[in-house]
Amino acid sequence: MIKYLGSKRTLVPLITEVVRRLPNVQSAIDLFAGTSRVGMGLKAAGLQVHANDHNRYAATLARCYVQADRETWLRQADQLVAELNALPTPMPSQYGWFTEIYCQQARFFQPINGARIETIREAIAGKGLDPELEAVLLVSLMEAADRVDSTTGVQMAYLKQWAARAHNPLVLRVPELLPQAAAGKGSAHELDALQAASQLSADVAYLDPPYNQHKYIGNYHVWETLVRWDQPEVYGVAQKRIDVRDRHSDFNSRKRAVEALSAVIAQVRAKFLVVSFSDEGYITRAEMEAMLQSRGEVLVIERDFKRYVGAQIGIHNPQGVKVGSVSHLRNTEYLFVVAPHRADLVGLQEL
Repeated sequence: MIKYLGSKRTLVPLITEVVRRLPNVQSAIDLFAGTSRVGMGLKAAGLQVHANDHNRYAATLARCYVQADRETWLRQADQLVAELNALPTPMPSQYGWFTEIYCQQARFFQPINGARIETIREAIAGKGLDPELEAVLLVSLMEAADRVDSTTGVQMAYLKQWAARAHNPLVLRVPELLPQAAAGKGSAHELDALQAASQLSADVAYLDPPYNQHKYIGNYHVWETLVRWDQPEVYGVAQKRIDVRDRHSDFNSRKRAVEALSAVIAQVRAKFLVVSFSDEGYITRAEMEAMLQSRGEVLVIERDFKRYVGAQIGIHNPQGVKVGSVSHLRNTEYLFVVAPHRADLVGLQEL
């Protein structure tokens, strides 16, 4: 999986166990899918999962890991990944737009790896593949690029000096595809969260909305371009897509976050809700509980966590000199579980 700010990797076992203990749950919606780690966990647990994210790269991850099934695509994916890995590396005179923008004007990847990304991405585009199989290959390429990037994990900037991993050759691997869930085939969607809440239905809905002002499209703009393959106008040192400026979300606004999430909670078509949020987010625990009480009984589970990698590194000026220290290195993650009746939450209190 790609490096991802806010990833719920360490919370997946807890989330999966919470859902397992809810009565008669066979299906789930993940409205803010991100890397689809939670969707994968629920699919592996046997649930039919419907994953959604409004960013194209995240919807592609969901199509690979939630919608595509191992028994359907593994053999073809193995063959195609071997074929793509065998493609020749272009000469410097053949380097194209992606390499110029993200390897020369910016320094997210070594140019030789940028050229490999271009060659492989063009080959994928030219094959006319089934959308599920294409998603598997695009995720393979995204993850391969992530293993040789030169960032701290987000694409707001790149490292002043090349990361050691950036010197490794780019090599594709087949993603860890899951077999179809016992409860039925999953699906992936690229909708606004409110649209998805009103259109998708399941026994339980998992919500992991953005916490603060940082837009995921800005943090992972290179992946968005890699998947869209649209050569957008770019700006700034990090060569962000120009639409990063225009793609606003109320969830990234302190003034509008409560109203935005309230609307989703009111619309979501599920008996049970599981909501993940941080004590560093725009919405307080009290505000979240008040919103969720409109849907039923609320149980709150707390977990202590290390903060994101940027907090561990500290505060630096544009020249790379450390100029300050962060206020704290730990935060609390809340898991809010909502059920129609208190009896539905029996067995969760000890988690």
